[in-house]
Amino acid sequence: MLNDKVKNYIHLHFLVFIAGFTAVLGELITIKAVALVWYRMIIAAILMLIYIKIAKVKLKIKPKAILRFSIAGIIIALHWITFFGAIDESNISITLAMFSTGAFFASFIEPIIYKRRIISYEIIFGIIVIIGVFIITQSEIKYLIGILLGISSAFLSSLFAVLNGTFLKHHTATTISFYEFLSGVLFISIYILFFGEGFSVEFFNISTSDLAYLFVLASICTAYAFIASVYVMKIISPYTVVLTYNLEPIYGIIMAMILFPEKEKMSPAFYYGAMIIISVVILNALLKNSRKLKRNHS
Repeated sequence: MLNDKVKNYIHLHFLVFIAGFTAVLGELITIKAVALVWYRMIIAAILMLIYIKIAKVKLKIKPKAILRFSIAGIIIALHWITFFGAIDESNISITLAMFSTGAFFASFIEPIIYKRRIISYEIIFGIIVIIGVFIITQSEIKYLIGILLGISSAFLSSLFAVLNGTFLKHHTATTISFYEFLSGVLFISIYILFFGEGFSVEFFNISTSDLAYLFVLASICTAYAFIASVYVMKIISPYTVVLTYNLEPIYGIIMAMILFPEKEKMSPAFYYGAMIIISVVILNALLKNSRKLKRNHS
């Protein structure tokens, strides 16, 4: 029989696999990024509300907290729109390679929000990541819009993660996520009504396959993944969770190469650049852990 810690490690890797599979679903779903994210967030919010009612989670919070969660909800909505937009404009490999730069945006966002100084090696690592991005851009210039959208998505994801870290000190992940999803739906709805094509019959006329993929995206890859990752963190250290999630681009790129071999065939320079970015991201996480261990022992 597997003990609880081993079960949680397997569960964690399953969650990372799910995160990588999100990009595959983005490739399979034929509707555009804005509509895709609207459906994802509204289905996830409904599923989360069902869970809240069953688990009897308290939703009553102060208006100031709702405002903060709403800002974060808009950020996560924009992150997902730029992420799926990057897949539309390039492919999964490009999007996930660019998404890996998020750890370095976090290195500069964290000091501002948590009021700590920037660590010198993070600047060096940031420069190396820029070199990796430059190598990819030079070899895959035809995907420039996808590259820019992928980098924007990584920045928004990092900003969201750092903000969420401050929220978790005072509120449950389920409550936070529910308000974030609601605000994301409201934000996208306003955009569609005033700047998009509106909620026409065509907007709701989606294929059965798209509907099935959207349900998997909203249920397993969103509502379940959001709640489950918090429970895993109670058993496994946040450092291990963060380090393991850095494997998401690797899982995603491997899946993409297997499922879409023609579209995902990249130049050797792309893989050199991607290896540089992902290796530095993992090294950064390892160094952060060693610094934390030294502080705990001193």
